[in-house]
Amino acid sequence: MKKKFGFDFSHFKGDLFGGITAGIVALPLALAFGLQSGLGATAGLYGAIFIGFFAALFGGTSTQISGPTAPMTAVSMVIIAGIVAANEGDMERAIPSILIVFILAGLIQVLLGILKVGQYIRFIPYPVVSGFMTGIGVIIIITQLLPALGYYPKEDISFVNQFKAQSEEVILERILREEAAEDILVLEDFEETVKRASTISVEDIQKESTALAANAASGVINALKLFPRALKNINYIDLILALITIFIIFGFKRITKKIPSTLVALLAVSLGAFFFIPEYRTIGNIPSGFPILRLDIFAGFSLSQVTPYIVTAASLAALGAIDSLLTSIVADNMTKTKHNPNQELVGQGIGNMIAALFGGIPGAGATIRTVVNIDSGGKTKLSGMIAGLLLLVVLMLLGPLASKIPAAVLAGILITVGIGVMDYKGLKHIPHSPRSEVVVMLIVLALTVFVGLIEAVGVGLVLASLLFMKKISDVVDHRTNTAPLKEFSREISWADEGDVIDRLGDQIYIKHLDGPLFFGFASRFQDMVKALPNIRVVIIRMDKVPYVDQSGLYAMEDAIFDLQAQNIEVIFTGLHGQPKDMLEAYTLIPRLIEYRYCFETFEECLTWLESFLKGDPYVDVREK
Repeated sequence: MKKKFGFDFSHFKGDLFGGITAGIVALPLALAFGLQSGLGATAGLYGAIFIGFFAALFGGTSTQISGPTAPMTAVSMVIIAGIVAANEGDMERAIPSILIVFILAGLIQVLLGILKVGQYIRFIPYPVVSGFMTGIGVIIIITQLLPALGYYPKEDISFVNQFKAQSEEVILERILREEAAEDILVLEDFEETVKRASTISVEDIQKESTALAANAASGVINALKLFPRALKNINYIDLILALITIFIIFGFKRITKKIPSTLVALLAVSLGAFFFIPEYRTIGNIPSGFPILRLDIFAGFSLSQVTPYIVTAASLAALGAIDSLLTSIVADNMTKTKHNPNQELVGQGIGNMIAALFGGIPGAGATIRTVVNIDSGGKTKLSGMIAGLLLLVVLMLLGPLASKIPAAVLAGILITVGIGVMDYKGLKHIPHSPRSEVVVMLIVLALTVFVGLIEAVGVGLVLASLLFMKKISDVVDHRTNTAPLKEFSREISWADEGDVIDRLGDQIYIKHLDGPLFFGFASRFQDMVKALPNIRVVIIRMDKVPYVDQSGLYAMEDAIFDLQAQNIEVIFTGLHGQPKDMLEAYTLIPRLIEYRYCFETFEECLTWLESFLKGDPYVDVREK
C-alpha cells in the first residue's frame, strides 16, 4: 500500500503491531501517572489518548509514542498541588486554572517550534540530563512510598486534627478578605464579622483541615517526614499488593520480554485482588464513553487568571520539549532516521492543548513506549496514532472494569518506573568522570529532588556552560601561552616559521592563537599582551581562530591600543572568515590595522618583517 491522504501505508502491518504493543504498555503507566498527578487515573488515560494521537499526527518524529511521562507528571503534580492549595483545597475550583496552565504550556511549545528553538535542545550537557533523570526517579520512588504502604495522610484523623487551629485561622482570614473586598471595615462593623464567623460549621473546619493536611503531605520532603508515621499505620493488604506488583514486573522480564511485564502485573494482581480480597482501595471511578470537552473552564475567563501561571506554564513547556526531543534522538539512533525537532515541538504542543481541553494531564515523547513501538515494527506516525486509538477503545469499552484496579498496584508500577528512569550508566561512571561534571550532576540531582525540576535544569545549564567555557579557555590559554621566541617561549613554533626564532626572536613576539577568542579567554589575552618585554613587532597569527565574539574583539582592540602606545607594531596573518568579518564590522581593520598589514600567509609577513627590521622606510607601519 502506498501513500493515501498523506499517510504512508506501505508499513501498515508493522505500524499496527507497534501501535498496539505500545498502547498496551502505555495503559498501566497512563493510569499510574494520572493517579500520581492528583487529578486521578482518568486524567492520565485522557492524556495518553489525545497526546499520543495528535503528537504523532502533527509531530516530526515518525516512530515517537507520546503520553504522560515521569518528568512531566512530577512537575504537573507540583503545579496541581499549588493551584489546589491556592483555591482553599477545592479541586473543582482549581480545575479551570490547572487545565488553562496545561493549555498555555502546549501553546508555548507550539511557539517554540515555530521559532525553531527545538534544534538547540541537543546542546544540553549529559551531566545535566543524568542528574535530572536520576532526580526524577528518586522523586517518584519517595512520593510513592506512602501509597505503597497504604498510608493516606488525608485519612489519618489524628494527623488531620493537627491542622484544626490553622484551618480556623485560614477560614477567618478568608472572611476578612471577603469583607475587605466588599469595603466593610472590620473595626467599625465587627458584628458582621462575628455573624459570618458564626456560620462556620464543624464540617467546614474539617474540610479545611483535610486540605491543609494534604498540602503538608505533598512533595519529597513532606513524604520523608511522614514516612515514620506511615510505618506505624501500614495497610498490609496495600503493601502486599504493591510488593507482588513490583516482583512480577521485574521477575516476568526474566521469563520473556515479548509481553510487557507491567501489563502482566496489572492484570494478574488486579484479578487476584478482585476475586480473593473482599475489600481493597481502588483507583476510583473511570467513566466509560468518549471524553467530554471541558469548554466550561473558559466560563468567566480573564487574563488575570493566567498571568500568575505564565512562568509555570513556560517551565512545563520547556521540560516537555526537552523530554520529547531526547526521546526523538533515541528513536533516530534506532531507526537511522532524522527527526524534525521544531515540527516535533509543534506536534507535542497541539497534543498537550487538546488533552487539556478534555481534562487530561500533559505529557511528552515516552522513551520506553517509543522503543517498544520500534522493536514491534512501527515505522511511521500511524503507529503512534494507533496507540492512542487503542487506549480510546479501552476507555469506551472497559472503563468500569479499569475502576476496579487496586491503587496499590499503580503505586508498585510507579516505583518500578522510578527505579527504571534513573541513569545508572552515569552513576556507575562517577569515579571515572571529570570532577566538574560529577559536581554538576550531583547538584542537578539534589536540586531536582529537594528544590524543583526547572530550577535544577536552569542551574545545571548555567554551571555546565561556565565549566565548559573555563575548559575551552584553559585549552586556548595552553595553546597560546607564548612569548618572545628566543628566550621564554614555551610553545613549539609552527612549521612555516623556520629559523625565525634564532634570527629575530629578540625583536618580535609571535602570538599563536589556536581556538576561539571569546569572553572566557578575553581577559587572559589582555594579560599576556601586557606582560610582553621590550620588542618592536607583535605578529598575531589568526590561522586557527574560527570565531571571535564581541568580548574577544574588544579585548583585542584594547591590546592593540596598548601595543601601539608603546610604539610596538601589530601585524595580522591568516585572518579569514568570521574573525575577519568581525574586525571589519567593528572597523579594527582598517581603523587600527591597515589592510596592507594583514598578510594571507606567514611567508608574506616574513618578507615584510625582515625589510622593516632593517629600517626600510617604505614598509614602516607608522608611515601613513
